[in-house]
Amino acid sequence: MGMNRIRLGLVLHPTRDVAPVVDTIATWAARHEVALTVREQDRQRVPESVRTVPEDQLPAGADVLVSIGGDGTMLGALRAAAPEPKPVLGVHLGKLGFLVEVEPPELPAALDRLLAGEYTVESHSCLACDVCGDDVVAFNDIALIRRPGQGFVSATLAVDGQQYGYYRCDALVVSTPSGSTAYSYAAGGPLVSPATRAVVVTPSAPMSGISRSVVFSPDERVRLELRPGSAPVAIEVDGQVIRDGSTSGAVDIGYRTDAGLVVRLDPARYQERSQLKLSLLDLPLLPEQLRELLPENLRRQLGRREAPPR
Repeated sequence: MGMNRIRLGLVLHPTRDVAPVVDTIATWAARHEVALTVREQDRQRVPESVRTVPEDQLPAGADVLVSIGGDGTMLGALRAAAPEPKPVLGVHLGKLGFLVEVEPPELPAALDRLLAGEYTVESHSCLACDVCGDDVVAFNDIALIRRPGQGFVSATLAVDGQQYGYYRCDALVVSTPSGSTAYSYAAGGPLVSPATRAVVVTPSAPMSGISRSVVFSPDERVRLELRPGSAPVAIEVDGQVIRDGSTSGAVDIGYRTDAGLVVRLDPARYQERSQLKLSLLDLPLLPEQLRELLPENLRRQLGRREAPPR
């Protein structure tokens, strides 16, 4: 492939104003003769120079996807590309996420590096799920959630075809290691280092049945099947509702490595992130715990500043 034959697919935040960032990319692309594509339903949100393609063809027709938004947009781009993974560069609107790599002012320089191939790719695993016959991928988690006021999620757990027990709870959250700090953690699940490969199943507000998290190997097939009498269940993938009101059916969950490729431009920042796999500062610490981490002299200064007035 010639140096300039890079094709960029744009994945836009569903509601935020992405125009300034898209204009920056379009100006750069015109200068470097780089082809830009976007899905058909985003036609009104991009300049004329950007080609539109059917949504399901966007990843296949691009060499790199550029996600414009936050971690949610990024997860959507990773899911879209999962059948044939393409590197995804995250440009952030709002606060910097775990997956998002560049801020709008750094964009032209970042695109130059993309063109020159000067970047590293961080691979992410996903849960490959069969939800009542539909193929679904989740990079953080898949959750079965009860409708408020309509009973509980009631489901059986089977592993590699062997039944192991049942759940009766408000929600059942199945997460990857990188999803362990999200919904799974809120449900009472363990924090799992991203250096680990594992599938974590955690019941939220369990009433009976299995009441703790169970951690499975990536080689085990986990099946959750709704029991007769379960409340209507919504199924969420990375926070997006994909089904609402199911009262029967099953979710089969497998683990796939290298299903998502995230572009990293700054090796030092990248190095730091992979060394501090679970940085203490990513955990929700209480203010007084944070103070414990400060050097002694800083702690003394803070103490003086916060001493009650005499």
